[in-house]
Amino acid sequence: MVMSALDTLAERVSGPLVRPGDEDYEDARHVYNAMIDAHPAAVVRCTNTADVVATVRYAADTGSPLAVRGGGHSVPGFGTADDAIVADLSAMQAVDVDDDVRTATAGGGTTWGRFNDVTAAHGLATTGGIISTTGVGGLTLGGGIGYLCRGYGLSCDNLLSAEVVTADGSVVTASDSEHPDLFWALRGGGGNFGAVTRFTYRLHPVTTVYGGPMFFELSDGAAILTHFREFIRTAPREYGGFPAFQIAPPLPFVPENRAGEPFVALVSCWTGSPAEGERILDGFRQVARPVAEHIGEMPYAALNSAFDGLVPPGLQHYWKAAFVRELTDEAITAHMAHGPKVPTVNSTVHLYPINGAVHDVAGDATAFGHRDASFAPVIAGMWPDPADNERNTAWVRDYYAAIAPHSEAGGYVNFASADDQSRAGANYGSNHARLREVKRRYDPGNLFHLNQNIEP
Repeated sequence: MVMSALDTLAERVSGPLVRPGDEDYEDARHVYNAMIDAHPAAVVRCTNTADVVATVRYAADTGSPLAVRGGGHSVPGFGTADDAIVADLSAMQAVDVDDDVRTATAGGGTTWGRFNDVTAAHGLATTGGIISTTGVGGLTLGGGIGYLCRGYGLSCDNLLSAEVVTADGSVVTASDSEHPDLFWALRGGGGNFGAVTRFTYRLHPVTTVYGGPMFFELSDGAAILTHFREFIRTAPREYGGFPAFQIAPPLPFVPENRAGEPFVALVSCWTGSPAEGERILDGFRQVARPVAEHIGEMPYAALNSAFDGLVPPGLQHYWKAAFVRELTDEAITAHMAHGPKVPTVNSTVHLYPINGAVHDVAGDATAFGHRDASFAPVIAGMWPDPADNERNTAWVRDYYAAIAPHSEAGGYVNFASADDQSRAGANYGSNHARLREVKRRYDPGNLFHLNQNIEP
């Protein structure tokens, strides 16, 4: 029997190669966003860098579309595609901590939950996201906004080196001293330049934090947002929280008769002393009385996974994002007009502050192109029933149209949807031209195009 090209690839990798018709193909082809219903030609469940090299070379040699999947959380479903070869890195989750120099090296498929569990045992952490099932790879390559970014910078600001499989199948280490142009591009340029199989991060002494969610009446929402705007300008860098619009879930601390109602929420993460954190949060209580709150000391990893239950795999996803230099009164009015219409308990709107340590880094020092922004709002539409797609997608679009006049031209690439590809130049911001130069150098044929693509 003549062997197919896929048979040859299967012999070259140590991890399983899953094809249509295989028992686990249905599981292997799906990603986090259930709105994505792609049928790849094969999914290679990579166990090491050599498997990734073989998969990349196969795609290049056969002209097959190549999708690289880490945590699989990409809203547009870039971790899969029809007829694509998928390099699934999710088995590559080894995390090694060096206590002497406070660094951690993580496999390309590591989730933040796995990463945090390992580093927490050493009393250390670095800036991750808000949902622990997110992959370290996608978050870091797009920038990396999270609870700790005001204190320690973006995830990409804490990246010290990366092992990368490039479009020609080479394995290179990118750092300040090796392939510095590639290292620059990886820190905010997304998955455009290769498949990253290993990340090494700087760690910080973070163990327990003080914080949690507070829910305020919608009638107090404008006052809370205005207070937050003024507070965050000069807030201590130990504060990493954000305001939000959220339907209250049926949790013990929420009054039973208020569960299921929309509120303006404040989610706080304070890495300083609990007493000072309590004083900080009491400032918000002076503005308005919370309807419900769940505030206290907890492990950082616990806060980083607190919302996982609201966003399980299998929801429909449609998101829009913006960058904002100033949260103006007009912008707050727009948020108050649309935020209360949040359609499901899964959907949310977060207004992430990205000042503090994020502003310490020069705008051209990494590829993250929006260092002049103070906020990164995201309208995250998530819901279980596909029958609601049209209505809930319209909510996201209408909301975004309302805040766009009060925002910068681009939005955070990690929050962009599939129909945002035409905005890639604005989304990558001031560094887009240089990113195209690096793209031409490392991927002139645009093999890595299933992303918020930078065309060479």
